[in-house]
Amino acid sequence: MKFFKLSSPALLFCALSISVDAHADDPPATAAAAADPATAATAADPATAPDPAALGASPAPARAAPAAGKEVEPPKAVQRKVSLDPKAAITPTVGRTTFDIDPIADSAMIAVSLGFAGTLELVNSTGEIRPQQISPTFDRNSLIWIDRSAAKRTPDPHAGTYSTIGLGAALAFAFVDPVLSGVRENSVQTGLADAFMYSEALSFTLAMTNVVKMAVRRPRPIAYIEAAKHPGDQNNSTDSALSFFSGHSAITATVGATATYLAFARSPHTARPWITLLASVGLTTFVSVERVRAGRHFPTDVIAGSVVGAGIGLAVPHLHRTEDIKQRRIWVGFTPLDNAEVGQGGLLNVSGVF
Repeated sequence: MKFFKLSSPALLFCALSISVDAHADDPPATAAAAADPATAATAADPATAPDPAALGASPAPARAAPAAGKEVEPPKAVQRKVSLDPKAAITPTVGRTTFDIDPIADSAMIAVSLGFAGTLELVNSTGEIRPQQISPTFDRNSLIWIDRSAAKRTPDPHAGTYSTIGLGAALAFAFVDPVLSGVRENSVQTGLADAFMYSEALSFTLAMTNVVKMAVRRPRPIAYIEAAKHPGDQNNSTDSALSFFSGHSAITATVGATATYLAFARSPHTARPWITLLASVGLTTFVSVERVRAGRHFPTDVIAGSVVGAGIGLAVPHLHRTEDIKQRRIWVGFTPLDNAEVGQGGLLNVSGVF
């Protein structure tokens, strides 16, 4: 006996040929008989149809009928298109404000701002930019009325230290607040978003402060006081001509405005945002007053710095605000590990969509 080996395409072609021939020439009962004896018997006499199990054949699986009014979409249909754009992950929570962060774009803006501000700081430290000289004949009554007293009073030697402590407290809060937000909402994403917004607002403020100081080069009040004590002496300190506007006031106001905005957005119906607002205004006022008492700035310098800092602190989180919860751009996971060789530890995984 000879056996013939057919490949899968040949078998498929034969099966298709039989099916086409049966449908084309044979009556329904004959075509069914060619495919299945049980089906033929059923077609001839339903009452005498044999059991498929008795013939050694497994019953044919039932085919799911297509849903009424629903057809299979073609492969190139728009409905079957796959996109990598972020989609809504969950239904937005009513009354909850969310913030969208792009790690690449936001990190680039932070790096550019800090790099620009740092370069200006290096230029200032070299002394190559000569400060403006106060003329011995300059009438101090020509100053803005609110600034006149600052150019005549004796500076407080401790006020500068107090203002620096206030600035440090503001920066410490900017570091701690994102951690508290992440713990409060049990979300690493929330903490990272707040950290990015604080960093971006502070870097913008620092860069703008240094640019304006270099452009205006207004003498500090202490420079006027020293010029009155030592008429005719040349002032060689670049820092003495960087009065406008106050960096301490601007940075403190930036942190306070950002914290207040986030507090109202995340806890709108609690006492937290109002407490944050009062604390921010109080700390900014304290730092500003101490900068004036130290002879480092005029009142208009600290007012301008506070306004600029508060504006940046409000604008940055507002521009990141979104009304829906989008797909995560960055994932952070931690897996605890307990190994006999290395002891207790963990594995930190960071991944994202860029």
